[in-house]
Amino acid sequence: MRSISDTIARLSSLRSANGAFTPTSQRLADFSPSGSNPGALEAKIHIPKGLAPRAALVVVLHGCTQTADAYDHGSGWSHLADDHRFAVLYPQQTRANNPNACFNWFVPGDIRQDGGEAASIRQMIETAVTRYDLDRDRIFITGLSAGGAMVNVMLATNPDLFVGGAIIAGLPYGTAATIPEAFDRMRGHGMPTTDRLQDLVSGASNHKGPWPTVSVWQGTKDTTVVPSNALSIIEQWRGIHSLEKTADRVASLDGHTRQAWTAPDGREVLEFYSVRGMGHGTPLDVTSGYGKSAPYMLDVGISSTLHIARFWGLVSSFDKKFDLELELTVPSAPISQPAPVVPTSGIQKTIEDALRAAGLMK
Repeated sequence: MRSISDTIARLSSLRSANGAFTPTSQRLADFSPSGSNPGALEAKIHIPKGLAPRAALVVVLHGCTQTADAYDHGSGWSHLADDHRFAVLYPQQTRANNPNACFNWFVPGDIRQDGGEAASIRQMIETAVTRYDLDRDRIFITGLSAGGAMVNVMLATNPDLFVGGAIIAGLPYGTAATIPEAFDRMRGHGMPTTDRLQDLVSGASNHKGPWPTVSVWQGTKDTTVVPSNALSIIEQWRGIHSLEKTADRVASLDGHTRQAWTAPDGREVLEFYSVRGMGHGTPLDVTSGYGKSAPYMLDVGISSTLHIARFWGLVSSFDKKFDLELELTVPSAPISQPAPVVPTSGIQKTIEDALRAAGLMK
């Protein structure tokens, strides 16, 4: 096996290669938030023309090796915002903070309510809400990979701030505090017990509810952040919402599986999309008109952007086929933990992909 120094050198080479292809939406404006910005993050924003007062805000966290512009280009969030009149805020990591441009989802100083990157993101949201007269009761957050893990950080540490969140190929909150631990969790090793997973979220703030709704997305062939991470995220939020282990509804959409859990008042508060055959990335349907294929932006025939916005109530019903299948749902089986997926090409590729995707260096 290669030495760690050799691996880091190869990762630098891979970053240079990825930098040769940097799609950009060119739709986002620079955003300068007020406040101390303890996490030293940057930000961009998209405000649709003619935005009405008290519009909703969607916060989007890009993945590793990406920029805000690149993720917007791939995901189509700003186009959706134009069509449905909400604002989109993109906190952006810097190379000075992380050489792979990953949000530092496992660094203790960056995942506290009152410090580091988490505090910077909260300050950015406050500035955007005040500056553009946005609705404090309709703030949502989504992200991919390390960005998805940081979404879970924000939902756990600032649950009072968000109505809903969506975690794509992310990790459970509070399960890693060192580089080796982060790497193990990405591979599905050493995950805490269910009780401990739930205690980590409930102990991250003094919040007593109501809690944000949570949408979880995971590719079944992801070898960078293995599928068992998604199931641990579900366990965290199932416990917070006091939900049964078995989902209330299960449906199939073009071969992909959706499970959903409902609160006593009938609202769906937790959902899980298992995207068949997908590796590490954000699931797209480019025929929807929202999003374009790019590295880690994967056209698999289902638009996470549209479905997440729909789950949050930002977009009305748009897929009659999906509606019909939801009406025909049947009881689901309890979620089980799959074995971590390891590519046939060997563990070394997993190591390199995981380090590059998660930025396991401060």
